[in-house]
Amino acid sequence: MEEKNELLELCGTVEDIIYRNPTNGYTVMTIESDDYITTAVGLITSIEVGDELKLIGNWKVHPNYGEQFAFDCYEQSMPSTKENILKYLSSGNVKGIGRATAKKIVDTFGEKSLEVIKDHPEKLAKIRGISKEKAAELSEDIKNTFGMREVMVELGGYPISINESVRIWKIYGKDAVDTIKENPYVLCSDDIGVEFARADNIAAKLQKSPDNEYRIRAGILHILSENTKNGHTCLPKNKVTSIASTFLKLDIEIILNICEIMIKDGSIISHDIDGTEFLFLPVYFKSESYAAQKLKVMLELPPKKIKGAEKALENFQKKQTIQYAELQKEAIVKALNGGVLILTGGPGTGKTTTLNALIELYKQCGLKVILAAPTGRAAQRMSEVTGEEAKTLHRLLEVEWDSNHHPSFKRNERNLLECDALIIDELSMVDSLLFEGVMRALSFGCRLIMVGDSDQLPSVGAGNVLGDLIASKKIPVVQLTEIFRQSLQSLIVTNAHKIVKGDFPEITRTDNDFFFMSYSDPEVISSKISELCSSRLPNTYGFSPLDDIQVLCPSRKGDLGAVQINTKLQSVLNPQVNISKGVTSGNYTFYKGDKVMQIKNNYDILWEKPDGTDGLGIFNGDIGTITKIDQKEKIVSVRFDDKTAEYDFELLNNLELAYATTVHKSQGNEFNAVIIPVYAVPYPLCYRNLLYTAVTRAKKILILIGEISTMQSMIENNRKALRYSALKSFLNDDTE
Repeated sequence: MEEKNELLELCGTVEDIIYRNPTNGYTVMTIESDDYITTAVGLITSIEVGDELKLIGNWKVHPNYGEQFAFDCYEQSMPSTKENILKYLSSGNVKGIGRATAKKIVDTFGEKSLEVIKDHPEKLAKIRGISKEKAAELSEDIKNTFGMREVMVELGGYPISINESVRIWKIYGKDAVDTIKENPYVLCSDDIGVEFARADNIAAKLQKSPDNEYRIRAGILHILSENTKNGHTCLPKNKVTSIASTFLKLDIEIILNICEIMIKDGSIISHDIDGTEFLFLPVYFKSESYAAQKLKVMLELPPKKIKGAEKALENFQKKQTIQYAELQKEAIVKALNGGVLILTGGPGTGKTTTLNALIELYKQCGLKVILAAPTGRAAQRMSEVTGEEAKTLHRLLEVEWDSNHHPSFKRNERNLLECDALIIDELSMVDSLLFEGVMRALSFGCRLIMVGDSDQLPSVGAGNVLGDLIASKKIPVVQLTEIFRQSLQSLIVTNAHKIVKGDFPEITRTDNDFFFMSYSDPEVISSKISELCSSRLPNTYGFSPLDDIQVLCPSRKGDLGAVQINTKLQSVLNPQVNISKGVTSGNYTFYKGDKVMQIKNNYDILWEKPDGTDGLGIFNGDIGTITKIDQKEKIVSVRFDDKTAEYDFELLNNLELAYATTVHKSQGNEFNAVIIPVYAVPYPLCYRNLLYTAVTRAKKILILIGEISTMQSMIENNRKALRYSALKSFLNDDTE
C-alpha cells in the first residue's frame, strides 16, 4: 500500500501489545478492525488488550516491518462488548482477575461488567470466589485506570506532552483537569516541569486575568529559577521585583504585594546580606545555610591533631628522596593537624604531588581516605595521578530518586560516609546543592581537603562554592604559587600564569606546545579550525579528532560560536550520505558517530558497562559518541568512556554536538589538543578568567586562532562574571 498524507480514521480493538516504551508512551500494537488485523504505531498514554480505540493518522510502509498505521492522535473508550470486556479482564492487566474469574463476571453482568466493578462492587462480591475486600480492590483499580484515561483525553486539549500528562495524573489524579482550570501555573512546578510561557498561554486560553495572584507567584518563582541557570542562588529583591514587573507587564506595587505574601508563607525566603535584601528559592537558602553551619561546627570541633606531623613529613621526604617547597609543606602539615583545608593553585604548581604525599601520610597514620571529584573525567584523572580509586561525588553519595525522579543522596546525616578524610578535587566545579550533599554526609570528625583553581570559572550549577569559601576567610587556605622546573618547560603552563596575572603570553615560538594563528576573517578561521581537526593535528601528532581534539568557544552564538562550529565540523568529521538516518533535536541533527555532550544532569538515564554492571545518571559536561540510532524503537545509544547510555528521542534535548563546546561546559575536562577561536568575542564573555580556564584545559597542544587584539582585550578585562550567592555571608554571620 502506498503512503498517503491525508488523515484517516482506524477504529478497532487492541488485540496485542507488541512493544511499549514506558518512558515516552511509544507503542507498537495490533488492532482488530472489521475482522482485519493490522499493526498500529504511535504515542499513547495507557493501553491494554481489549481497549476500543479510534486512531487518527495514515498508512505507512516500514522498510523492515511492512504496512503500519501511524497515528498522531487517538480517542479511547471503555470496552463495550462482552467479547472485548472479557478480553480486557482476561489480559492479566487487572490485578486479581484471571480468565476464569473474568468469565464469571462477564457471564453474570454482560456488557455492564465494567460499570458494576467500578460503581457497584457490592454486586460483584456476590460472585463465588470474590470477597467484599477483593471486590473493593478491583473497583478501585478500575476507577484509577479509567479515571486516568478520562483525564488524559481532557488533557489532550492542552499543549501538554504525554510524559507531562502522566506526571500531572500522578500528582492530582482525577482532579487534574479542574486543578489546571483553576490554576494553570501548577504546571510550572518542578514535579511537572512545563515552561512558564506555555502555562501562560494555557492561562490566556482559559481567560485568566494577567494580574491574578497565581500568575504573579509563578512569575516570581520563574525568575528566581531561571537565574539559577546563570549561577545565582539568590537575587536582590529590588532586582527581582523590577524584572517581574517588566516580564509580567504589571505595576511594581502589585508585584511587591504578592512578593510579601510569598515571603510570609515561605514560598520564597528573604535574607539580608550586607544591608541588601535578597530573595531565595527555599532549596538554595537551605543548601547554603546548612553547608555554612556544618563547616562552622567542623572548624570549631576539629579532629585530633596527628602527633609529630612535621617529623612524619620529614621522614617521608627522606624515604622518597624528594624535597617539597615551603608552601607544599605548609599545606601538608595543615591538613595533618587540622580538619578543613583548601588547597589551590594554577597549573604546574604541585597540587598533585602535594596530594600524593598527604594521601600516603594519612594512610600511614591509619586513616581511611576517600577521593572524589565532580565529574567522571575529573575522577578518572584523579585516579591516574594518585594511583588511588576516585569516585564521582554523585556515586560517592549514592544518588537515588524520589517518586518524582528528583535526585537525593543515600549518604546523609543518617548514613554518613565511612572515612576519616575526604579529598575533593576540582572544587571550582561543585555547585551549592552538591556541596550541601557532601556536607550532610560527613561526620564531624572527618577531615575535609578541598582542591581547586580559584582563578577558573565557577560551577555550571548555581553557587560560587570555592570562591565564597576563600573569600569568607574562615577556611584555612594554602595557595601554591611556585611553578616547578618541569612545568616551566611548557608554554601552556607559563602562559596560563601570565594570562591570570594580566600579562600577555609568549606567542612567537613555534617549537613548543602553545601556538597562535593570526586571522581576521571568520570564514577563514572556521575553515582553519576544520583543517586542524580533520587533518593537520591528526597527521602531525596522531591525535583522534573525536577523543583528543576539542574546540573551545567563548560563546555559543555567532559565526565562531559553538553551534556554528559544531555544524561545520560535523559535516567534515562525520559526513552523511543518507540524511534520513539522522534524528533532529534543537539546533542539531544527530547521526551515528557524532561526538556529543550531556548538557544537564539527568539522574534517570540508564547506562551499562561491558561487564554487565549498570546504573542511572549521566551528568552535565559528560562527553560521548553516538554508537547507534534505532529509528524503530526511537532510541539513541551513546558511549561515555566505559559505559553506554540509551536516550529516547524525547530525551535528545539533553544532548548537543560536542566537536566544539563552550568554555563553561568544558570545566573539569582536559584534552590533549585544544583549539580556541579568539575573534569578536561578545563583551559579556570577553574577560580574563574565561580565557585562562580555556587555556588550562589543554594537556599537550594549545592553538589560539583569531586576532591578537581580541586576546589582549580578554586579558586586560579582569572583570569576573557577577554571581549572587550567600555561602560567604552565612559563614561570616555569627547570628546564624
